[in-house]
Amino acid sequence: MTDGFVDKRKTVSVVVPCFDEVGNVRPMAEALCEQMGALERYDYEVIFIDNCSADGTREELRRICDAMPKVKAILNARNFGQFNSPYYGLCQATGDCAIAISCDFQDPVELIPEMLAAWEGGSKIVCPVKTESDESGVVYFARSCYYKLIRKLSSVEQIEHFTGFGLYDRSFLEVMRGLSDPTPFLRGIVAELGPANRAEIPYHQHKRKTGKSHNNFWILYDAAMLSFASYTKAPVRAATTVGFVVAATSFVFAIVCLVFKIAHWEAFSTGVVPVLLAVLFFSGVQLFFLGLLGEYVLSIAQRSMNRPLVIEEERLGTWA
Repeated sequence: MTDGFVDKRKTVSVVVPCFDEVGNVRPMAEALCEQMGALERYDYEVIFIDNCSADGTREELRRICDAMPKVKAILNARNFGQFNSPYYGLCQATGDCAIAISCDFQDPVELIPEMLAAWEGGSKIVCPVKTESDESGVVYFARSCYYKLIRKLSSVEQIEHFTGFGLYDRSFLEVMRGLSDPTPFLRGIVAELGPANRAEIPYHQHKRKTGKSHNNFWILYDAAMLSFASYTKAPVRAATTVGFVVAATSFVFAIVCLVFKIAHWEAFSTGVVPVLLAVLFFSGVQLFFLGLLGEYVLSIAQRSMNRPLVIEEERLGTWA
């Protein structure tokens, strides 16, 4: 209350997922407080959500939360994965909007004022989209191919090079809270359930400031399979089509071989090589599509368990 008037400043929640980021959490907290403090028309909170770090990040967060009243933290009881933790952090935001940003400085803090301007202009979701990146050219090319493939196969129009770094209006945060999905894929949820009036802002992704990325082939594979199993029907349809075509081709080939054998009984010798090749080919096709179907079954099984997104161990800082 100020001079008889209610302070109507909007509140912005900045959610920062982290895992083994002891060298980045303090510089990130300082950069965010400096950036948000310069925007006098907004009140703000910075929420770190730590995914069970083991490198001293938690101890550093305790010191930061004691020294900076605008900073608070959620400490997870264990590592709940790269999707659940950020999603849960956004659901705990109390602001009129929430900004999700990585702790490694690959997402530019300087983009926040532009994101807020787009939000004030009426966009309920603001999606920064990578147009350039300091990562390996091969990795960036592979990501581009993946995004184009998932966009082509998905029944939902996916957002290319959108990592989840972005601004989400309170109305969309309520939608996120209402979903009972134990393995949420935020990028897909934004594309599927997000309002049409979203804004896309191009940006240059930098290298991480300190530390080493924990992303490896299996983590990236898991992300890719989750998006395929959640938002595409094409692979299952392809399994049906390929199965039919292979079966039909095999039947025609068998008839041709039978005719040749009857017509040239002594001269035409099939031997075991064609049989062996056929068995190997069909076995490979079956194993491939069984694995593909297994990914869908695994996705269904995980969702049917209805487990919590994360289990908190402790909260740091001042919570309302």
